[in-house]
Amino acid sequence: MSPREILERYKDGEITLTEALEHLPKHGIEEMGFATIDTDREQRTGLPEVIYASGKTAEQVAQIAERMHQKGIDVLATRATPDMFEAVKQVIPGATYNELAKTIVYRHSDRENSNGYIAVVAAGTSDMPVAEEAVETARFLGNKVESVYDVGVAGIHRLFNKLELIRNARVIIVVAGMEGALTSVVGGLVDKPVIGVPTSVGYGANFEGLSALLAMLNSCASGVSVVNINNGFGAACQASLINKL
Repeated sequence: MSPREILERYKDGEITLTEALEHLPKHGIEEMGFATIDTDREQRTGLPEVIYASGKTAEQVAQIAERMHQKGIDVLATRATPDMFEAVKQVIPGATYNELAKTIVYRHSDRENSNGYIAVVAAGTSDMPVAEEAVETARFLGNKVESVYDVGVAGIHRLFNKLELIRNARVIIVVAGMEGALTSVVGGLVDKPVIGVPTSVGYGANFEGLSALLAMLNSCASGVSVVNINNGFGAACQASLINKL
């Protein structure tokens, strides 16, 4: 039985909690000693296993990616360095690297669905690394993506020039540092879910993104949710789940 089938049987009262827990550890685990790959994550949650590369060695990232590739799992590594990419490319020659987003990607097949698109809106060019992480993640998860960059509130007319494209998206990710005001502005102009991503871009009183985070959490615009500082990956995962409903 798959983990989902086990959980369904438990919910229907066909098996006890103890019996369900006895079955679950036997599924979806690929032990590597230094890492344990969740091979059933996508079936269970709708989102696949992803490698968070920061803090790992290039060799560790390559070994995890290779094992995932062997298991037929598409590979996405975030916060990856060029050295990590070179190591991964040795075992997965078809892998690609986005230097700005710091992502490594390899897909066994096209994931794109027929739903609408996700708009990724960045306040400034300095916010693009986080925005690109969101773009790469959303595309990896099978979503169409439209990106709108450098439309922050310091020149608000730039946003209005792209408003139709933004309004036609099914979900909107807004990436902004400094005071993080762009999220509230977009939230007051659209009738779609808005996910705010505060970035650490800004001068000293920005407190490495804390001021933008607090501003977004205090937004008076309805329908706005917020992820952690610089978390383009998390925003894209949330947006993908919404887009595929």
